[in-house]
Amino acid sequence: MSRTPNNNDEASPITGRKRSFQMPHIYAILFVFIAIASIATYFVPAGMYERIPGPNGRITIDADSFQFIDASPVGFVDFMLAIPNGLMSAGQVVFFTFMIGGMFMVLHRTGIIEIGVDKLSRRFAHRSLVLIPILMTVFAIIATLIGTQELALVYVPVILPLMIALRFDSVTAAAVALCATTAGFTTGVLNPINTGLGQQLSNLPLYSGFGLRVLAFIVFLSVAVFFVMRYARKVRQDSSFSLMADDEAEAEKRSHFQHATDEGALTANTRQKWAAFATFAFLILLVYGVLAQGWFMMEMAGLFIIMGIVVGVIAGLNIEEICEGFNKGFRDVLVGAMIAGIARGVAVVLEDGQIMDTLVYGLGNLVGELPSLFSAIGMYLAQLGFNFVVPSGSGQALVTMPIMAPLSDLVGVTRQTAVFAYQLGDGIGNILYPTSGYFMATLAIAGVPWQKWVKFFFPLFCVWVLISLGFMVFAQATQWVG
Repeated sequence: MSRTPNNNDEASPITGRKRSFQMPHIYAILFVFIAIASIATYFVPAGMYERIPGPNGRITIDADSFQFIDASPVGFVDFMLAIPNGLMSAGQVVFFTFMIGGMFMVLHRTGIIEIGVDKLSRRFAHRSLVLIPILMTVFAIIATLIGTQELALVYVPVILPLMIALRFDSVTAAAVALCATTAGFTTGVLNPINTGLGQQLSNLPLYSGFGLRVLAFIVFLSVAVFFVMRYARKVRQDSSFSLMADDEAEAEKRSHFQHATDEGALTANTRQKWAAFATFAFLILLVYGVLAQGWFMMEMAGLFIIMGIVVGVIAGLNIEEICEGFNKGFRDVLVGAMIAGIARGVAVVLEDGQIMDTLVYGLGNLVGELPSLFSAIGMYLAQLGFNFVVPSGSGQALVTMPIMAPLSDLVGVTRQTAVFAYQLGDGIGNILYPTSGYFMATLAIAGVPWQKWVKFFFPLFCVWVLISLGFMVFAQATQWVG
């Protein structure tokens, strides 16, 4: 596909041809963020809130306890240790990424993934677009009920081969999982992570405001489905429209999965049938563990290790093949695992420099100075900005809501609106900011570079921001109390 020359393009010193601007490598971007955060510790006053027990034993902050303290700027040694400490701090995400990559490579070697993809791709060959709204609706409903945005990590490797086989691309697979879970998590109809905890911290009836959140869920999800389907349709009609069109790994996926149905249908032998049954049983156990036992990344990672071994043995793989399968899976997700840890280095620097609480205090004061009409919008934008350094939903609630809830009483915003501002500000940034560990790990599993994801997702992000502002204006105008 031809490209119109750009006068701003640089000339290559080797070929003399002009080339378009390329975004720096994600490692370089994150290193710059860490450096900026380190420099900020020399100019932003250090401050601290007292920590107190919150709901369910969680540690939260005392909103009236902020005080400035002696500066402790990040020195050279602390800066040098930011990335190693970030990797240690994000150890759960890093380890989980490795284990899910290894486990799915073992499943790939058993042949059961190819057989499943072959059957589904034949069944949906002439109505493949129908799968996108179905999958996104299911993923969004699960996320809005149980609040596990991180399940995108599990969804992507399952649906990726199918999306490629149906002549979509890796961006489509990542978008189906990430956009759907984010739409559900953000609006949080019955989400205990953001809605439940936020309302507890704000002394509101649990899951009150149900109606407006359901409306927000429908709007956010509908826009996301439309956006993803529009992109997927273009890619299916002409693969050159794919953002991954020039990617070698993507080409390898296409050659492997898109031609799987050119010959006769694949059939499973007896051992593969039992392996598929065991895989399904493990997934049922995973769902039970997450919903009933409160499992999170470490428990799921441990289960994936056992799952890879057991399913591999049942399918007839020997120990050497299973181990090498894990090794190849580890290599495939290495970059994403590293990015998840490096990104955590930004928050490590802000915490070591004692300016994280100062930023929260400053955001609260900034919102308090706004006219009453714009206070709800200010709360939303403050939460959206703070989400860059604290991408954890529960972590952001525990830090910001003890401040924003009483502040809302002073500036004429209902506490219900303050919680909604936190929800909308926390959710959508989680699949844009490179400081979000699970998100970067999901992109790694999908094989989608962050820079290309930004090119795909940023228009939808902007639309979601405008929708969020509309909900904030409505909530403020009606003094919404749920």
